[in-house]
Amino acid sequence: MPDRKLGRPAAHRNAMLRALVTYLLENGSVETTLARAKEVRSMAEKMITLGKKNTLASRRAALAYITKEDVVSKVFGDLATKYESRNGGYTQIFKMGPRRGDAAEMALIKLVD
Repeated sequence: MPDRKLGRPAAHRNAMLRALVTYLLENGSVETTLARAKEVRSMAEKMITLGKKNTLASRRAALAYITKEDVVSKVFGDLATKYESRNGGYTQIFKMGPRRGDAAEMALIKLVD
């Protein structure tokens, strides 16, 4: 699971990462801190890889992590066919500079076209 603790207890951290992965797969991009983006990247790529396998076990594993059923169907339908010839590297992270309030390094993570 995650390498970074992100300053949160395990349950809070896992819930936050699940929500960010779901949002990323639903909308295609999300703006967050750099540390969070690096963690979201690994889990989002694992979910897309599960979608490319397209078995009942992989669908159930994706449903256990992604919080919305329509996002799971999008992963197994649209995204799996979009990335079928690609072996990983489904996301990109762009650094956006420091946040105004606390100078945290911000990043934009998006799915590759």
